[in-house]
Amino acid sequence: MDSVGVGGGPCSDPDPIMPFKANAARRQGNRVKEYVTVLHGPGPGCGWTGGDTHREAASLPWNRFAVPFKHHAEHRHHIPKPRYRVTNWAEYDASLRRRGSLTVWFTDEAIAAWQAEPRTTPGGQPHYSALAISTALTMGLVFGLALRQTEGLIGSVIGLLGLDLAVPDHSTLSRRAKTLEVPPLRRAGTGPLHLLVDSTGLKLGGAGEWLVEKHGTSRRRSWRKLHIGVDAASGEIVAVAVTRKDIDDAAMADALLDQIADPIASFTADGAYDQDQVSQAVAERHPDAAVIVPPRAGAVASASAETAPTQRDRHLRMIAERGRMAWQKASGYNLRAKVEASIGRYKRVIGDALRAHTDRTEAAEVAIAAAALNRMLAFGRPNYVRIA
Repeated sequence: MDSVGVGGGPCSDPDPIMPFKANAARRQGNRVKEYVTVLHGPGPGCGWTGGDTHREAASLPWNRFAVPFKHHAEHRHHIPKPRYRVTNWAEYDASLRRRGSLTVWFTDEAIAAWQAEPRTTPGGQPHYSALAISTALTMGLVFGLALRQTEGLIGSVIGLLGLDLAVPDHSTLSRRAKTLEVPPLRRAGTGPLHLLVDSTGLKLGGAGEWLVEKHGTSRRRSWRKLHIGVDAASGEIVAVAVTRKDIDDAAMADALLDQIADPIASFTADGAYDQDQVSQAVAERHPDAAVIVPPRAGAVASASAETAPTQRDRHLRMIAERGRMAWQKASGYNLRAKVEASIGRYKRVIGDALRAHTDRTEAAEVAIAAAALNRMLAFGRPNYVRIA
C-alpha cells in the first residue's frame, strides 16, 4: 500500500492523536490503519500499514529519530579507545588489598600519640590529640561510615588490639572536626612540580536522586565546589579547597598556589582559568613557570604581541598556525586528563557528597580525604604499557 499522510498527499504531516484513534477503533472491532514511524531508512519517517498487523515502531511525529545524535554516526570519524596492560599486577593487587586493612589506617604513631598533651594555657584539657581525631575521621571516610559507626569501628579495633585507650564518641568527633588543624599536603617526590588544576561539584544535602527525577529539582538542593591540584608525575593531590558553587575557578588559583611549597615548573588548567589573575598569581610566586591554559574562543592577542609576546600570545600563535590539537600535544596540555582521573578516584573512593555541614568541617573533610587518597597511592601504583 502506498504511503500517504493524513492530508492525503504522500508523507504529509500525520495526525498527533492518530494512534489513540486507532486504539479506540480497534476496541470497537473495526479494522483500522496503524501509523508507523520509520526510525531508520531513506524515507522521511512516516507511513501507513493496513490490516490487523501489530505496530512495528510507533512513535509520535516529533520524535522521528529516537536518538538524533546517532543519525550520522556511521559517517563520523571514530577514534579507537586505547588498551593498556598492567605490568606489575601482583604488587598492585596487593596494594589494593592493603587499602582495606584496619591496621594500616590505625597506625602506631596514632596509638603512641592518642592522648592529647597537657595544656599550658587556661582552659579545658582535651582528652584526644589531633592525630587521634584525624585517624578516626580518616577511617570513617575510607570505609564510608557515619560518626556513630566510626565510634564503633574505633572501639572494636582498640579492643582487638588489646589497647588501653579511650574511644572518642561521635559528639567529640563532630565538635573537634570544627577546629581540627589538618597538616598540609606534601608530595613524596622531589624536583620541580608540574601542577594540574581542576574543579568539580560535591553534593550537599537537599533532595535525593529519586525525588529530583520524579518531581524536578528542589530549591533546597545545593552543592559545593571542590578545587584540586595534582602532581602530574605522581598523581598525588598537593592542594585542595572547597568553596560555594558560585565561586569562580580562577579566583581560587591563589589559594591553591599558597598551599604548595615546592617550585612549580608548569601550571596546567582548562579554559576556565584563562584570566589575567591566574597568570599574575603564577608569575608572582613562580616567575619561570609555564602557564598552559587554552585561550577561550574569540581570544585576541595582547597589544604587545609583536614586540614582547606573553605566554598566552605564543599559545594563540601556535594554535593559529598548527591547530588546537597540535598545540595540545606540543604544550603538554593533554596531561590535564590526570587531574580528571584524580577527581574520579575521589568520587569513587570517598563519594560524591559531603558529610559535613559547616565551612570549617567541610574544609577538614576534603583535606583528610585528600591525605587518605595520597596514602593509597603510596601503597602501590600500576605500571602499564599500551598494547592497542
